[in-house]
Amino acid sequence: MNPSLARIAAWLLALALVAAPIIAALNGWLADERWPIRRLVVHGSFVQVDEAAIRAAVAPRVGAGFFAVDLGAVKSAVETLPWVERAEVRKQWPDRIDIDVRERVAIAFWGDDRLLSERGDVFAADRSRVAQDLPQLDGPDARAGEVWQEFSAARKQLAAIGIAIAAARINSRGAWSLRTREGAEFVLGRERMRARLDRFVAAMARLPDGERQRIERADLRFANGFAVLWRALPPAQPDVAPAPASALPDRVEESA
Repeated sequence: MNPSLARIAAWLLALALVAAPIIAALNGWLADERWPIRRLVVHGSFVQVDEAAIRAAVAPRVGAGFFAVDLGAVKSAVETLPWVERAEVRKQWPDRIDIDVRERVAIAFWGDDRLLSERGDVFAADRSRVAQDLPQLDGPDARAGEVWQEFSAARKQLAAIGIAIAAARINSRGAWSLRTREGAEFVLGRERMRARLDRFVAAMARLPDGERQRIERADLRFANGFAVLWRALPPAQPDVAPAPASALPDRVEESA
């Protein structure tokens, strides 16, 4: 072997023998609990998020000490909580973890048992904790943002003639329908929904408001018009002439 190469190999071997115990000791020192996490600071404006639940989720993941704590694991644990949209985690020397939490804001009910956030995410949480007059939306989860956009546009269009819709749905075939809180249904089909609504609104604007409130169902899928089913008018009450004053008793006897 070349003498120069032999000397280099000898130096590398000596360095490895010296460095190995140092590295092992350093790893033990960093992984030790001699630098425990003593403080957890949570930042955010919360309505639904429970800070105690955040602390409970984080606690099992910070026991390894300041140097060994896995910030990715802490972040994932916090983001699994139902009302947490996003979490940012960082360490502060010598014993502190800071967590910035953004809370989900529900803008609609989604399907039978979930909610829709303002960012278009469908999530499972306690629906009784939100305002019960939120819109009711439904459809494939992947189209949740689209359903919200179409609902918002349709709500504005129909509000122009005094009709307040409270629900929107796209079915498995891609067909849209709307519903008011009183149960009136508007069937829009799979295409040109906004154009069909514009045509319907223009025609209904010619009717008195009381007539528009009698709509039970409107099918807007026709090429040149629409079909409307109306609620029946309440039966007219017969006029009853008041009894003459002479026929009225002077007083009414009360029975025991």
